[in-house]
Amino acid sequence: MEFISPNCTINSPPSLSISLPSPLFSKSVNFKSKFNTQFISFKTPSKSLVIRANALQLSKNSDKNGGNSALDQLDIERGVCVPFRKYTPEAVRSKVLESRGAILSLVERGVEIVWNLGLYWATLSYDFFVGRDEEVVPYRARQLRNLLCDLGPSFIKAGQVLASRPDIIREDYMNELCILQDDVPPFPNQVAFKIIEEDLGQPLEAIFSKISSQTIAAASLGQVYRATLRATGEDVAIKVQRPNIEPIIYRDLFLFRTLASFLNGISIQKLGCNAELIVDEFGEKLLEELDYTLEARNIEEFLENFKDDPTVKIPKVYKQYSGSRVLVMEWIDGIRCTDPQAVRDSGLDMDGFLTVGVSAALRQLLEFGLFHGDPHPGNIFAMRDGRIAYVDFGNVAVLSQQNKQILIDAVVHAVNEDYAEMANDFTRLGFLAKGTDVAPIIPALEAIWQNSLGKGVSEFNFRSVTGKFNQLVYNYPIRIPERFSLVIRSLLTQEGICLSLKPDFKFLEVAYPYVAKRLLTDPNPALRDRLIQVLFKDGVFQWKRLENLIVLAKENVSRMSNTPALQLRDKKGNEQAISKLDLTDTIKDGTRLFLIDEGIRRQLVLAMTEDSKLHIQELIDVYRLVEDQVDVPNVAVEVARDLPSMARDVLLSWSNSILYD
Repeated sequence: MEFISPNCTINSPPSLSISLPSPLFSKSVNFKSKFNTQFISFKTPSKSLVIRANALQLSKNSDKNGGNSALDQLDIERGVCVPFRKYTPEAVRSKVLESRGAILSLVERGVEIVWNLGLYWATLSYDFFVGRDEEVVPYRARQLRNLLCDLGPSFIKAGQVLASRPDIIREDYMNELCILQDDVPPFPNQVAFKIIEEDLGQPLEAIFSKISSQTIAAASLGQVYRATLRATGEDVAIKVQRPNIEPIIYRDLFLFRTLASFLNGISIQKLGCNAELIVDEFGEKLLEELDYTLEARNIEEFLENFKDDPTVKIPKVYKQYSGSRVLVMEWIDGIRCTDPQAVRDSGLDMDGFLTVGVSAALRQLLEFGLFHGDPHPGNIFAMRDGRIAYVDFGNVAVLSQQNKQILIDAVVHAVNEDYAEMANDFTRLGFLAKGTDVAPIIPALEAIWQNSLGKGVSEFNFRSVTGKFNQLVYNYPIRIPERFSLVIRSLLTQEGICLSLKPDFKFLEVAYPYVAKRLLTDPNPALRDRLIQVLFKDGVFQWKRLENLIVLAKENVSRMSNTPALQLRDKKGNEQAISKLDLTDTIKDGTRLFLIDEGIRRQLVLAMTEDSKLHIQELIDVYRLVEDQVDVPNVAVEVARDLPSMARDVLLSWSNSILYD
């Protein structure tokens, strides 16, 4: 599928010198960044498309030419094609203006928003000018949360988004807005039941034999009931959308986008972020969450991704009983992580369960590229057999293959302590504008990482690193792309859940072994390249690093084998645990590389003979680490089976080198 984007003309941002009160925003200084035009090449199977774009600001005039600059930029950053969009500024505008009394409704809503937010802004300004802005922060943060609840679902959702955007809002306000993720008032049962009947076209009692009289959970866009299907007797969860929410959402998005277009120059100059881009990111995700048919599709994709993973439970969806405003899913009979004491008292092996949870999160991020964007404690369950279960798939994010590879590159660069390349990774991921000078950021990255690991991996805390990174965001023109704000929020939330279950939990003690196992065992050629980058530093083979990778990978296997969900049964009915590190594919690929790649062959020979000595002892040490993990006869058989293709590749490589010479 080709990625197509219109050319856009680039306007220089206007020069503004407006002072904004700073108690709410995370940044209160001017950034003199250069907004240079960039040329980004996208490879497709048929041709290479060169798209003219800008990393922070594209011209507003592109809207007049039929394009949309902010959405073009989102596509460029994501590196994925979006064949159909529910959201564009033009679609929202036409949807709002086509209704009767649209202008009057917009004026009334605009006055309500401006009046309420204006009063709040006036109080912030007063606090700032009288010098008491810091001492009243807790009160003003609570006031903001209550104000967003009063203004309705669009603003509740905006507050939830701001709760994970340190590039926009201060940390103390972020912490208060996090409450919006769990504490939203429900709407009446009779209204919810009427929506179910309207959407499914049948009376409630015709589909369900019973339904709970109390909501199980209430969120910004809908609420959940427990029920029993009349046809099968299965227990299900019914998610019902709030009444008349769609026109409210569209109207608010239109007003948000209009306001963003007026404030865009100020937001770039004073806050270092593109207001239109932020609204478009928000609007796109919000309209996707509003359509429950898309959430049903998300569930099916998660089911497909984890179909062979016995440690993760994804509820099935009943499409025949679902619609755009009603979603019926399998009921998850587990322990909600909102009750950590109940999880601890359940008798679960806590180390095994936490390893399962972190591994599932990292698989979503680094392997599938489709991950749960809102894994707060109410959306995660501990199953009694040691599995982890997820619910609520309205908010998911997608990473392209390129983004996943850059993230793995960033891990490799962190391991290699290559902070210059880490800074470049930030640019490649969209955190920094193309062409931004990364030199001032390199020492800051080095300080963050080395300080965080100064006490060792066992003392690493992801929240503390994120806090230090937030300081970096405050001081440099960094914008956190929407999908990565979800990644950060997801990892922070899941680490918080882990800490509530086990206060001495260390994130990297689980994450590093997973990444090590993935580097050593994943057959993906891109990961093989990253493994080589880790094992060679400045052309020198890192024997100790290889040993550490093997030890960490074995630790991951050992931790995972402790959960009952990974207990297998043999033909006689005896339980077996997966307790070995499968290096068969790695050894096969290593053999192939040694035979085919002259550069790798030379490096490995040098590794065995560097410093004018044979490194036999190092080789023996590595073998001792894996001898109990490798099924030698099986590996020999697999290598023998692969010999014909290896021989062919060796001949092709040799012939190519002869022809080239």
